[in-house]
Amino acid sequence: MGSIRRTAVSLTVLLAVLACSPSNGSAAPTSARPAAGDAGAPGIGDADFPLDGNGGYDVAHYGLRLDYDPRKRHLNGAAAIQARATQRLSQFNLDLSGFDIGGVSVDDREATYSRSGDELTVIPAAPVAEGDRFTVKITYSGTPRPVKNAANLGTYGWIPTSDGAFVTCEPNGARTWFPANDHPADKARFDFEITVPRGLTALANGELAGKPETSGGKTTFTWRERHPMVTYLATATLGRFELRQGKTAAGLQNLVAVDPEFRSSLERVYTTTGAITDYWSTVFGAYPFSSTGGVVDNFPTGYALENQTKPMYGGFDPGESIIAHELAHQWFGNSLSIKRWRDLWLNEGFATYAEWLWSEHTGKGRAQETFDTAYARGADDPIWSYPPGRARPTDLFNESIYTRGAMTLHALRVAIGDPAFFRLLKEWNAQHRYEHVTTAQFIALAEKVSGKQLDNLFDTWLFQPRRPPASS
Repeated sequence: MGSIRRTAVSLTVLLAVLACSPSNGSAAPTSARPAAGDAGAPGIGDADFPLDGNGGYDVAHYGLRLDYDPRKRHLNGAAAIQARATQRLSQFNLDLSGFDIGGVSVDDREATYSRSGDELTVIPAAPVAEGDRFTVKITYSGTPRPVKNAANLGTYGWIPTSDGAFVTCEPNGARTWFPANDHPADKARFDFEITVPRGLTALANGELAGKPETSGGKTTFTWRERHPMVTYLATATLGRFELRQGKTAAGLQNLVAVDPEFRSSLERVYTTTGAITDYWSTVFGAYPFSSTGGVVDNFPTGYALENQTKPMYGGFDPGESIIAHELAHQWFGNSLSIKRWRDLWLNEGFATYAEWLWSEHTGKGRAQETFDTAYARGADDPIWSYPPGRARPTDLFNESIYTRGAMTLHALRVAIGDPAFFRLLKEWNAQHRYEHVTTAQFIALAEKVSGKQLDNLFDTWLFQPRRPPASS
């Protein structure tokens, strides 16, 4: 879950994955049972998370209209979801946790629906043909309820705060505030229209589309993210914020918002965010989005998340290392996204290694020194028994995914040399910009760029449940 920390220097994993809260929505009558093969699957095909996402279609765009009352903790929502059918669809599913459904239509024709747990099954008036583009519209209302994992102290999704909401959704919390194909395998563009009581600010991904409009004691903010984005990176964080807006030295839009409790850190977070974004652009390749920034809220989640264009910091003043981590994710995880959660090290191992690279850049310690400190752990340390190349669904954000994932990259750097290693990072981003990636693809490109056979190195560091030999 992005960089999950109690402090900027000590990694504390807070979150393991559990199913979202059961739906409390009422069910409408369903139509006759569809023919076998015509129904979109209630999962996208990730065996580790069989009910996350949905099959039978690919989303191109989410248009979300939200009106939230923080005092009553009540949300009125309307979603217009543009998609393309990848098979004939007599019915299809969306992920949605809770809420009462006001109405459902497909291509402006009323549709029937049913609810089961977090699955909203939509039955269009007529089947959608394979390859056809269609729009499903859903109105809904109720009290958003975040996912809570008491065992690991994790809370994510739409989290109510004293003055609004803190919205961080990894791994599957988007369903707590809008109907979605809630899995990173399906990326889409987003438009957000968020209405809040006057005096509050609503922040979402991308850039503002025009000035906020105030009427009747409410203000509406319209945000547009025109680049593809996975659902867990979407945010609609709102409350009282102080803003700093401008451009980085390289000319990229930069917006940082902080809760008044953190006003003393506003200028530092703004300046650091700009400097790190510009530096990563020289190391990883051109920045993939149209703006950078960050949001510091006073809700004490204890973690940060790399929400696209606006990393979120929950209840703490982020230091350089954690900002470097979350901004590296704009390349590794956001532009280049995983198809299956088992490859999570491609996000977290890379972002953790970016922290080591930032430390080198600022003269605060070489990556080799950080690697050596981690390697000095005893052979019975839990990090060695958890191979990071295969993230486990019951312990998705284990420290090994972060630290041993980063160590894998350093071992690769040592094996192929700096020129090849840094060329690899840029080619990896350039070849797969806005796409999905797998571990097998990275290994293949590393071998192509370096001209070396690297199977043993990756097998030792990513897939063996033991500490690699010192020479590996």
